[in-house]
Amino acid sequence: MAKFISKSNTETISIAKKFAGILLGGEVITLSGELGTGKTVFVKGLAQALGVTKEIVSPTFAIMNMLPANKNKIKALVHVDTYRLKNEKELKEIGFGDYLGASDTVCVIEWPELAKGLLPKKIISVTITHGDNQNVRNITIKK
Repeated sequence: MAKFISKSNTETISIAKKFAGILLGGEVITLSGELGTGKTVFVKGLAQALGVTKEIVSPTFAIMNMLPANKNKIKALVHVDTYRLKNEKELKEIGFGDYLGASDTVCVIEWPELAKGLLPKKIISVTITHGDNQNVRNITIKK
């Protein structure tokens, strides 16, 4: 387990970029935290490190964004947000399971509680919580 303290969005992006350095492809990353903790900011850092050139926006309304990546054998970053979904069936219907564990893909799931029944046993869990003041975030990464 690794713990980090971020004092800005720039620091959160930097932490995510360093974390991305260990990714080889096939990883499933759950991203938990309250609204406004910086989950999408963390994904921006991952995306930058993975060579994604498209702008990263929260997929709250799109549910799932598949972004071309270019880092070694990683060719896609799949960013999913289950916040608006009602059940696991809706997640299956959008093809979420097609990308899980694909060796050339990294999957990141915001609000992963709804997806638990679909997730593989081996995941990386990232939790972001509010810190002592409005700019501070506590980031915990568990493999």
